[in-house]
Amino acid sequence: MTTRFEGFADNKLAFFKKLAKNQDRDWFNEHKSEYEDGWRAPMEAFLGEAREKLDGAYPHLELGEPRVLRIYRDVRFSKDKTPYKTSVAGGIAIKIGSGGMMDAPSALYVHFSIDEGCFAGAGQYHVEGPKLEQLRRALLDEKRGGELSSIARSLKKKGFTFAAAETLKKPPKGVDPDHPRVDFLKMKGLVVMFPDMPQAKLATRDILDWTVKTAKVAAPLVEWLAFSVS
Repeated sequence: MTTRFEGFADNKLAFFKKLAKNQDRDWFNEHKSEYEDGWRAPMEAFLGEAREKLDGAYPHLELGEPRVLRIYRDVRFSKDKTPYKTSVAGGIAIKIGSGGMMDAPSALYVHFSIDEGCFAGAGQYHVEGPKLEQLRRALLDEKRGGELSSIARSLKKKGFTFAAAETLKKPPKGVDPDHPRVDFLKMKGLVVMFPDMPQAKLATRDILDWTVKTAKVAAPLVEWLAFSVS
């Protein structure tokens, strides 16, 4: 059974502020329970309940198992050798083949950080290779692309915005600069960013209710994307 979510430790991300000033193993091990009990375990419960509540919004797709991202930074190729992230994040990917969270659109991604703030979104942040070509073909197709335009207009009216890992300065080769979906065609990915998250509610169940309600509104775009890049 899914553990009931009761809220995160606080709405100020106090643990991560302390961690930013104490980036060493001894300190982290001494305070690890603050992270596990106040943030990681609640995030697992949060995503577990969110998955159950979002299932009905995806009648044609299966939601994968929730995943909480590691707090340990990968410093192998980074000049910044600080070992710990000052954030907690996780998501629920659409289950497509054997792909993981980075290889398929996500029904939900949440991120709480002292540097980047608290935000949530859905979609696929980075798309490349054959999948990017599939996405562009869908955007160029009058029927499929028209469906996306309609979904996007509705989301924009409700305060959603769009993003990707990379956005070209110019349209892809062969694409008319005046194409009605040129902004999407420039993007190497497609994520719908939720309206401003109510950070003041982090320590209560209200944050779960808000997130699920908002994620359901974004579901049509995620479903369109899943069938366009699968």
